[in-house]
Amino acid sequence: MEKIPKSHPRYFSLLLRENISQAMKNGLVHETGLIAHGRGEAFDYLIGEKTIKPADNAEKVTAAALLSAANPVISVNGNVVALAKKECIDLAKAIPAKIEVNLFHRTNQRINRIIKELKTSGLNEVYGSKADALIPGLNHNRSLCDKDGIFSSDVILVPLEDGDRCQALKKMGKTVIAIDLNPLSRTARTANITIVDNVIRAIPNINKWVGLLKNEKKEILRDIVNSWDNEKMLEDVFSFISKRLNSL
Repeated sequence: MEKIPKSHPRYFSLLLRENISQAMKNGLVHETGLIAHGRGEAFDYLIGEKTIKPADNAEKVTAAALLSAANPVISVNGNVVALAKKECIDLAKAIPAKIEVNLFHRTNQRINRIIKELKTSGLNEVYGSKADALIPGLNHNRSLCDKDGIFSSDVILVPLEDGDRCQALKKMGKTVIAIDLNPLSRTARTANITIVDNVIRAIPNINKWVGLLKNEKKEILRDIVNSWDNEKMLEDVFSFISKRLNSL
């Protein structure tokens, strides 16, 4: 990165790419995670690489859902840790919520490396290594979870999620919050609350709303969540993208 000046118009984007690339070399990110990151960048272009109003609304509702939950859990994979490790830890402490590592391309070595990375960064307890429970209806490694973490959660924040796990978690009766830059994805259309935003912007903004809502009564927080219309939010995102493209 020394060869790329900070004045470069894509400096920040290139820095994130470097973080993902280095995390892959360090064994935290699977090589397919690089493809997923590139796909996310493409959709981020469509919304102007900023937090749009529908996303900010979703981030407020997310904060309310996490604060009113009995057992909130933030599910992370290698990409999330590479991009927003500190932000996730800050959010987990502010709520408070548990963090669990859950991977599609799962190996014990990768799980342990990610857990170590989180603990080194200041998180005392990280879930995901026990894998003493299964999410019903999944026939791959993302079904593996901790009984005291994802399995028993009532509200779960799942940045950069797989659509089938999102559906399976909802069938378990959980409130599922997804961060997904692709508003057309199965995840975005399935989740209870969808945040169409870049994870590096979404997590800090959720944390901002946590700070603003933390002293509200549980009844008020639940009213905020119950009034949420996810389909309407997705319509607003499509409308925003359409108008923005027409104006270019």
